[in-house]
Amino acid sequence: MNLHWATLAIIAANVLVSLKGFNDRLFFERYKFGITAIRAGQKDRMVTSGFLHVDLSHLFLNMFTLFFFADVVIRWFGATKFLLMYFISLLAGSLLALFFHRQEPYYSAVGASGAVTGILYAAILLQPDMQLGIMFIPIPLPAYILGILYMLYSIYGMKTRLGNIGHTAHFGGAVGGYVTTLLFKPELLVTDTLMVLLLALPILVLFVLEKMGKL
Repeated sequence: MNLHWATLAIIAANVLVSLKGFNDRLFFERYKFGITAIRAGQKDRMVTSGFLHVDLSHLFLNMFTLFFFADVVIRWFGATKFLLMYFISLLAGSLLALFFHRQEPYYSAVGASGAVTGILYAAILLQPDMQLGIMFIPIPLPAYILGILYMLYSIYGMKTRLGNIGHTAHFGGAVGGYVTTLLFKPELLVTDTLMVLLLALPILVLFVLEKMGKL
């Protein structure tokens, strides 16, 4: 697989900013996602935090996932729309995290997971019959099944505060990728109506739970 320049640019930006953060604690603290700082006016953190990572394994996992799915989106939409989708997903993840954790002044987060999940969810919507395999499941499964299960897991993680993981940013990023895909290719609403509806189910579940005060 050839690495497209747009994918390479995103990976390079993540690596350079993350390495700077690894070696400069003041830089890391200034540009990470933080509820109090963002509400005080440092809105840039909603973007910059998406290029910082806590360690090399965190960085590698996000960039490894991006490497596998970015090409699907680029083949369908081209580099410019891919980059636009990446940043929309990043912002969508930050906005949902800001909303969901708005009463938690000490909440902070870093990582490209929201943006990468947006690209992943977009790739699933574009090619739902892709076969994906994950650890502990010995056979590949259709991408849309894993996508739905992952979103439902994210809702569970948001509700239970499971692990030191930004489930909210993941979910928000996926919503960003989903919505942007439909904006770029609205004919999917007609040609793949069932898949569009199936992948919308977790979003509907989150909306209903929020309205019911269950989150």
